[in-house]
Amino acid sequence: VRLQHGASGLEPLAWSEDHRVSVSTARSIAVLEQLSDIHSGGQEMVIHRTAVPAPAAACLLKVGPKKEVAECKEKFASSVDPTVSQAFMLDRVFNPEGKSLPPMRGFKYSSWSPLGCDANGRCLLAALTMDNRLTIHANLNRLQWVHLVDLTEVYGERLYEASYKLSKVETPRGELGDFSEFQRRHSMQTPVRMEWSGICTTQQVKHNNECRDVGSVLLAVLFENGNIAVWQFQLPFLGKESITSCNTIESGINSPSVLSWWEYEHNNRKMSGLIVGSAFGPVKILPVNLKAVKGYFTLRQPVVLWQEMDQLPVQSIKCIPLYHPYQKCSCSLVVAARGPYVFWCLLLISKAGLNVHNSHVTGLHSLPIVSMTADKQNGTVYTCSSDGKVRQLIPIFTDVALKFEHQLIKLSEVFGSVRTHGIAVSPCGAYLAVITTEGMTNGLHPVNKNYQVQFVTLKTFEEAAAQLLESSVQNLFRQVDLTDLVRWKILKDKHIPQFLQEALDKKIESCGSTYFWRFKLFLLRILYQSMQKAPSEVMWRPSHEDAKILISDSPGMGSTEDDQEEGTSKQASKQSLCDTGKGTDVDDTADDSLPQSSDIGGREPMEEKLLEIQAQIEAVEMHLTREHMKRVLGEVYLHTWITENTSIPTRGVCDFLMSDEGYDDRTARVLIGHILKKMNKQTFPEHCSLCKEILPFTDRKQAVCSNGHIWLRCFLTYQSCQSLVYRRCLLHDSIARHPTPEDPEWIRRLLQGPCTFCDSPVF
Repeated sequence: VRLQHGASGLEPLAWSEDHRVSVSTARSIAVLEQLSDIHSGGQEMVIHRTAVPAPAAACLLKVGPKKEVAECKEKFASSVDPTVSQAFMLDRVFNPEGKSLPPMRGFKYSSWSPLGCDANGRCLLAALTMDNRLTIHANLNRLQWVHLVDLTEVYGERLYEASYKLSKVETPRGELGDFSEFQRRHSMQTPVRMEWSGICTTQQVKHNNECRDVGSVLLAVLFENGNIAVWQFQLPFLGKESITSCNTIESGINSPSVLSWWEYEHNNRKMSGLIVGSAFGPVKILPVNLKAVKGYFTLRQPVVLWQEMDQLPVQSIKCIPLYHPYQKCSCSLVVAARGPYVFWCLLLISKAGLNVHNSHVTGLHSLPIVSMTADKQNGTVYTCSSDGKVRQLIPIFTDVALKFEHQLIKLSEVFGSVRTHGIAVSPCGAYLAVITTEGMTNGLHPVNKNYQVQFVTLKTFEEAAAQLLESSVQNLFRQVDLTDLVRWKILKDKHIPQFLQEALDKKIESCGSTYFWRFKLFLLRILYQSMQKAPSEVMWRPSHEDAKILISDSPGMGSTEDDQEEGTSKQASKQSLCDTGKGTDVDDTADDSLPQSSDIGGREPMEEKLLEIQAQIEAVEMHLTREHMKRVLGEVYLHTWITENTSIPTRGVCDFLMSDEGYDDRTARVLIGHILKKMNKQTFPEHCSLCKEILPFTDRKQAVCSNGHIWLRCFLTYQSCQSLVYRRCLLHDSIARHPTPEDPEWIRRLLQGPCTFCDSPVF
């Protein structure tokens, strides 16, 4: 994927849990979303591309009243002391607009939140611009990114109200006219990095003194002076009103360069802290004290992981939760890129306390590491230097600590001579994204640089299929990178491999989880697409054949048999060229590679196969629909009184489930019996909003009244969507209605669910 602008900042590449790749560039953040498209027969990766534009206006940090700041800037710029005037004029934090200097456009860093933080249950994007503006964005309507809050502005206002003191007991500093105070106020709100924590639970007291659990997430922001601001946001994050608190921690680290969360689970207790690295070399973990967070614990005091001031700057830090096979407990692996080396530290809590083992991995790169990423599924670490070399480090546990096996991945063998600027691994470890530009040819640098994001597979199809079958997540949307490899294999071979089919059938028989039924539906849909013939012409291009037919049929214009035969032969040859140009194996397409004009009977086996696959797809969809109907009826039974009318067509759903004589589910029959007893012969049918006629429940996808008015049904609640505005799932698989103010809490909870067929979120 070619980028429109050059990559900028440190670690310009990041891959979110909902399979979106953010690329920091000089004009915007390019967002590439990977989709496992069920409606396309092409074997290429399907990527949906959007962008977060950089703000047009420069960011000015709030260090005092505007008039006083303008006077101080004029005073420092015209100072006779060159140590003051030159330091002021050349510092881009003081002068972001640049004037005679080039403008500070572009982004310095971007960070993705965990899954489930925005209004659609997806990831938020925190973006830091080159002129130190920290903002949070959300992609709420699929095509446009919405700016939610400017944290730099909010933090500046808080400091201004507190007279730039972190605590009330702190002694007041000098005036703004003092250049050292002017520098201090800027450095205490100049962000360096920011990182999201995992989702934690807080308790909120309601008006009737009941406590309810509310999800929240933390965003740690590291500043130039070593302070760390920990923002707490209530979920779903909607904007400034969702900010719960902001606490500032003094790290005591000079020249901080990087930040990461340390999250550790021990005996069902979640511990947390912040790992901070310095440009001078030291690395340490700081405790984070938070109140009112359920099940949250932290360290009693800071833990120094590396204390040598060896002038090797810490470029990147990753924390990976692992399981120690010898100690039989969970542990944390902290890896940090320091120059050309990788520093690692194994943290393990035992009865004796916190055990720390650390060392360095040397001999990896001849140049400094520019980017590092980690696969949290198995602990594999990937590092890259600017010369196009990527190293894969696999941790292997020993009796005491661990060791690393590493191997070289030469991108030059795949892409030719390239320079690398950043790497990121997909959530399930199936793909590696790499930002590349042209390398040296014959000892000469390229005249122009073309920035591209290259996607490299790290797993085989067999590994991806095995991981999907044994997945603990049981959600297809969260494993799009794995399903994309399976999709590619089926489209290429035009059949589902036998081992995968048998293993999936065994899982369905033994477990019966709807996840495996959804996986089976996905495989059948891709198989159906692989059997489809590609259209002979581009669908959007207008056809001129109709005009020829009108001319030949007009009075006085007869058509000869030769002309008709010539037109038929041209059409047949065009179709056969399209069929043979797919690049597929001859053995797999032997049945449907015959030209259309030769024998109609040759197409019958392929049509029968398509009809058979279509019948299997409908059977699996019906099974998933019935399972979700049972869940909806269970919610209705739990949350309704006797003869209570809900907006859900309960009687229609019950009749629909019982209408099929071949469907014999004892659980469903017992549940329906209890619901009908509670309804007490009441039916509560839906009515058409146009003609007030009854809407019968005869189809799970739509409702048609006696006057022919058609309304689509919500796949989450099976209500008819009698409005012009509704939601669709990511793959356009199903539709759902919007929640209304009259909806009770349990119906709102149903409407927050993902698609019942593909696990995708709903927009």
